[in-house]
Amino acid sequence: MKFYKIKKSNIDKNGRGLYATKNIKAGTKIIEYVGNIITKKQTEISDKFDNSKPIYLFNLNKRYDLDGAVSWNTARLINHSCSNNCDYEGQGLKIWVVSNKKIKKGEEITCDYGFGYDSDYRQFPCKCKSINCCGYIIRTESRWRINKKFKKSIKINR
Repeated sequence: MKFYKIKKSNIDKNGRGLYATKNIKAGTKIIEYVGNIITKKQTEISDKFDNSKPIYLFNLNKRYDLDGAVSWNTARLINHSCSNNCDYEGQGLKIWVVSNKKIKKGEEITCDYGFGYDSDYRQFPCKCKSINCCGYIIRTESRWRINKKFKKSIKINR
């Protein structure tokens, strides 16, 4: 039995998401993030990876990226949350979505997309509405740059 099913998302009101079909323990590999392995050169020259379009790209190593923008990559439907219940874990040329805490049956499966803080951050508003949301899709370690209250929470969690 799969750990997930596809449903209308509570986060992306116009899109879909993955939802737990049963309780999932922390540390469980839920789904592999798959796609085409491409070179860094292909990433650089392609118009496909423009911030104005959805991008499903992972940095695998110094030479290769994983382009997950393929119809057979169900994991691309996982939405961002600032209070994510999963993380991406890579080994070699593979990426897995792994639960970082217990996920209850019916709960939407979410990850932190890990976007860096740069001059383009306002292009990516966050819709997760979690208590930890800073309003933009920015990795945990950089959220304090947008809202100083997160600087205190980072110190406490270390």
